[in-house]
Amino acid sequence: MRAFLCLKTQQLVIRVLSPSAAVRWGAAQSRFLCSSSPEESKSRPSMLRHLTTKLKATGPITVAEYMREVLTNPVTGYYVRNNMLGPDGDFITSPEISQIFGELLGVWIISEWMGAGRPKQLQLVELGPGKGSLAGDVLRVLSQLRSVLGEASVSLHLVEVSPALSLLQAQNLTRSCSQEADSEDEPVYRRGETAAGLPVSWYRRLDDVPAGFSIFVAHEFFDALPIHKFQRTQKGWREVMVDIDPDKPDKLRFVVAPSPTLASSTLVQADERRDHVEVCAEGGVIVQQLSKRITEEGGATLIADYGHDGTKTDTFRGFKGHQLHDVLSSPGSADLTADVDFSYLRRMAGGGVACLGPVSQRTFLKNMGIDTRMQVLLRSCVDPTTRKQLISSYDMLTNPIKMGERFHFFSLLHHSRLAKPKKTEGLKLDKKKSPAPLPVAGFTELSIS
Repeated sequence: MRAFLCLKTQQLVIRVLSPSAAVRWGAAQSRFLCSSSPEESKSRPSMLRHLTTKLKATGPITVAEYMREVLTNPVTGYYVRNNMLGPDGDFITSPEISQIFGELLGVWIISEWMGAGRPKQLQLVELGPGKGSLAGDVLRVLSQLRSVLGEASVSLHLVEVSPALSLLQAQNLTRSCSQEADSEDEPVYRRGETAAGLPVSWYRRLDDVPAGFSIFVAHEFFDALPIHKFQRTQKGWREVMVDIDPDKPDKLRFVVAPSPTLASSTLVQADERRDHVEVCAEGGVIVQQLSKRITEEGGATLIADYGHDGTKTDTFRGFKGHQLHDVLSSPGSADLTADVDFSYLRRMAGGGVACLGPVSQRTFLKNMGIDTRMQVLLRSCVDPTTRKQLISSYDMLTNPIKMGERFHFFSLLHHSRLAKPKKTEGLKLDKKKSPAPLPVAGFTELSIS
């Protein structure tokens, strides 16, 4: 249903549409990859050797444990590398394609802060912030709309497990104004300050982020969390495991557990109709944490990722050198990912919060006013090369056969955010009606009435 909005979120979009705003461009593709150099590959510790040693000692491991080792092992994990993002790295995400993406998310954050009644505190929390590009674009919008925020106390909190990426984020967001904690046991392992004086803190765990009204953003975060894979058999559900190929000792293979595992007995729904299921238990736990915080402290969560609503089966895949990559080949050299099951996240969120979506990225960005933003930029742009880049980035973000329909947005909100005004009973001298709740930007079409 179309929601008609008077001067609220739509005005926020217009206020950040400054023709003079600089436009940053990157290679226009999400998850486009670049191969590692031969020298780097030779010097990197062998993840395959580590895994085969582990498998010989313990036997087959779950796909979730395999992903956890390959991606986040502190010595040989994929994410300990410092060149995975950007044109010189392994993949590029939406914030690197165009700053418009982050600007519109910044407007969404302020819109939700307004919809919550303009709390005196606003904690912006990003899970897996990459290079810090998205956070930087959001902070620029918050700076432009400082008059809207008034006296609200704003702070940035980044949940990042990679030391290399946290350093890169610090360089991009705080320049030289950050320092590491003296002890590794400190919940905040790095602190900094932006050029505008906004405090920035880094954490390894979501639990360590202080309590308070928070807007959580998770862009391409849940897709990299470990998944369990299950296969329906004549004997019931069995978990898919990773083992050494007996015919090729230097190769890995998938096997099906001969008997039920704890995961296969607890994570598959009794009414499941698919024959193959992927479940991200770790993602479910994080969503439960987010839901609890929103219920108790207020706030909202915006999740942007490629995924489905409980319909897909085998989506586990790797990316390397601009191509799909065998997930069991050369572990540690490629990104591993699986589509997010939003129906599972909704179920794990429980009834304590309201869930919106998923809606396609194309729908979300158009509802947020990306077309208006593009018109302003194109009208003020006279350079043919820049105009071509503008159109190319817009096409990449919104084209249904590119990122437009592959990526989806999903939100967790406090129930009060969507509550309808209570009906009054008895004689009332004041005939003024209670204001209706502000429509949730991105999930409804916003226009000026």
